[in-house]
Amino acid sequence: MSNSHPLRPLASVSEIDHVHLLSEQLGVLVLGEEYSDVTFLVEGRRFPAHRVILAARCHYFRALLYGGMKESQPQAEVVLEETRAEAFSMLLQYLYTGRASLSRSRDQVLLDFLGLAHRYGLQALEDSTSDFLRTVLQTGNVCLVFDVSSLYGLEALGDACCTYMDRHAPHVLASDGFLTLSKTALLSLVRRDSFAASEKEIFQALSRWCRQHGAEVTEEVMEVMAAVRLPLMTLTEMLNVVRPSGLVSPDHLLDAIKTRSESRNMDLNYRGMLIPEENLATMKHGAQVVKGELKSALLDGDTQNYDLDHGFSRHPIEEDGRAGIQVKLGQASIVNHMRLLLWDRDSRSYSYYIEVSMDELDWVRVVDHSKFLCRSWQNLYFPPRVCRYVRIVGTHNTVNKVFHLVAFECMFTQRSFTLENGLVVPGENVATVSCCASVVEGVSRSRNALLNGDTRNYDWDSGYTCHQLGSGAIVIQLAQPYAIGSLRLLLWDCDDRSYSFYVEVSTNQQQWTKVVDRTRVACRSWQTLKFDKQPASFIRIVGTHNTANEVFHCVHFECPAQQDSEVSEGSPGSAPSDSTDSGGVDPPRPSRTQGLPPPRPSSPSWSS
Repeated sequence: MSNSHPLRPLASVSEIDHVHLLSEQLGVLVLGEEYSDVTFLVEGRRFPAHRVILAARCHYFRALLYGGMKESQPQAEVVLEETRAEAFSMLLQYLYTGRASLSRSRDQVLLDFLGLAHRYGLQALEDSTSDFLRTVLQTGNVCLVFDVSSLYGLEALGDACCTYMDRHAPHVLASDGFLTLSKTALLSLVRRDSFAASEKEIFQALSRWCRQHGAEVTEEVMEVMAAVRLPLMTLTEMLNVVRPSGLVSPDHLLDAIKTRSESRNMDLNYRGMLIPEENLATMKHGAQVVKGELKSALLDGDTQNYDLDHGFSRHPIEEDGRAGIQVKLGQASIVNHMRLLLWDRDSRSYSYYIEVSMDELDWVRVVDHSKFLCRSWQNLYFPPRVCRYVRIVGTHNTVNKVFHLVAFECMFTQRSFTLENGLVVPGENVATVSCCASVVEGVSRSRNALLNGDTRNYDWDSGYTCHQLGSGAIVIQLAQPYAIGSLRLLLWDCDDRSYSFYVEVSTNQQQWTKVVDRTRVACRSWQTLKFDKQPASFIRIVGTHNTANEVFHCVHFECPAQQDSEVSEGSPGSAPSDSTDSGGVDPPRPSRTQGLPPPRPSSPSWSS
């Protein structure tokens, strides 16, 4: 009798994955006496196991069970000291099945489990357990987790603990877990600038820790108490809280009082909240504008809707500098980066400086652009400072006597930056439209053709910026002053002509410094130019000769140069640089009839 069932199509069997079955079937063997050939004794409990499985899963057990020790004999019993039974049971489950249920375990069991993973060299298990612990940190367990991470050198987990404790410092200090910290972990925590609690709270918590670990004034106690920043405490706190404790010597107390009375407030080693890469100058973080006109516009986050009448804050520019726009942060914070949007609906420029303070009395200047012309977005960096107040003071406006600020951001960034004499040394090209640079002098059919990054689409009629030889120049304004040590140009090169030129830089369009002199050499195509770093917010390129006509043509400009130069300006034996674009290959040039010079645009869309 034939089979009446229709044939079913065969599924692809080129790859079989039954790992889940393997895990389930091996899991049946966990803690089973059947086939077991070794027993572990942990805290009085017996754990039967299988040598071959443990040896295959873990190098530690391979050495222990097959390394010639007495424990390697059949039916051997192995006693594991300093091991918790509950954590070891979890470990066996993981070794047999590849699974572990972390969310159902108590904190202490999880830490013991992590310790076993570390001790037995199970790196993947250690990483996964650490990642889980980072998600369940709370005041009640963070100190225990931090201690373990310090003990085992688990950097990522330790950093997560520190970040949590920084943001909840007062609660951490009051927790029972704080008293269980090892001295090493304790000191690494309270010595952090970002551990943002009052010094009185820190002193009292350290006093409790010292009493917990022996009340006598020993070298250990003195080392711990030295972590307290006594000058940050008030005179009343030092006399009524610190002095009666007997944990600080009279000499140290007198030194702190002297430092407190003689130092500028901003010179004291303050603590502050650390929240990386997040704008603290927002209402969400409790920031507010406390000085200036039209306060409500500055922190609303709107950087698009502003005009002549609204969307900005302002203050009158005065000679004594007493006016300004002042922002109060929600709490003392560590900052090293600020962004400003200066009003930029026309071509005006501003000068300004920025100061920070903890108490509105003692100010430290962190940015000084009072002698430089700046416009639009300002990306500012400085060494980290703890502050509560920020003051932006305008000193000049090229149009009138009012300083206008559209937006303000303040944060701590972990991005790397380099400063020279207070100015940013850019690593990437800042002569771009996206960086708010602009061409303020020169002739072109497109206003910022020089800065649009297009180094391929140019011909006889478009794609370049020019000026008449003997009059005018090409001038680029950067958004803010930078410390610049190189430039890169693409001279128009659709035929075999060559040019001569020089380059000057300025911070105010009045005093100019010549940094490149190519007036006596024939130059063509790509020019990569290096020179000693100079402060610059304006770059002026002046053509002095063209072998084809009386116009100087430049296709592309970048600052700093984004390619290594073959020749440095002023180096012995230097010659005109025909440096290539990338990989040593010249960029494609437009194919045009040779020998015809490009005319100046007869009807430029703009000129100045």
